[in-house]
Amino acid sequence: MSTIIDTFIAPPCHEQTEILYQDDHLVLINKPSGLLSLSGKNPQNLDSVHHRLVHTFPGCTLVHRLDFGTSGLMVIARNKAINAALCQQFSQRTVTKVYSALLCGHLEDNVGVIDAAIAKIPALFPLMSICSIHGKPARSRYRVIERFYHQLEDKTSLPLTRVELIPETGRTHQLRIHCLQLGHPILGCDLYGGRLLPGTERTPRLMLHAGELHFTHPVSKERIEACYASPF
Repeated sequence: MSTIIDTFIAPPCHEQTEILYQDDHLVLINKPSGLLSLSGKNPQNLDSVHHRLVHTFPGCTLVHRLDFGTSGLMVIARNKAINAALCQQFSQRTVTKVYSALLCGHLEDNVGVIDAAIAKIPALFPLMSICSIHGKPARSRYRVIERFYHQLEDKTSLPLTRVELIPETGRTHQLRIHCLQLGHPILGCDLYGGRLLPGTERTPRLMLHAGELHFTHPVSKERIEACYASPF
């Protein structure tokens, strides 16, 4: 079996990791786009959400991750017991995650479901693929917020659709690859077609933001419904 080598080097991220809430058990943050969730094996990829927070919150661990280009809400556990309790909520799918995204083109339907299994492609790392035979079940829901045209520098217009995305499962690159499956990749996506359309090559970031995170506090049992507005 060939060894998968990750040659990605993250450019410096100058944006701060905003702490929205903290107590003795967990921390809620807004992750900026362009920051790794966890430090990579390459020393040049040291900067990450975990690397930044562990200095302030020793012993903290990641419960879930956001892709490098995705911004938005993350919950961080401050100890192993809280991590286990939160991980259980994620695995039992009692956590609700709501994303906002800009998709290339205009979606025809106002609401819909993408139900398509996703598999790893070791030879094409880090790409994932739709595969009903070898893939793991993956399901996402979408709702159109608005359809509009973005005027480019050359005076042409780029059709875009702002959508709300709710992943019911948590596969790697799920929302990005499911939007590609719809025929409307996320604007700014370098892996799944969001930078292949004319006028999208200079998109400053992946237009995907985790704007809502709903879960139950492991200690107080209070239902947490965190929201953070999309920056785009």
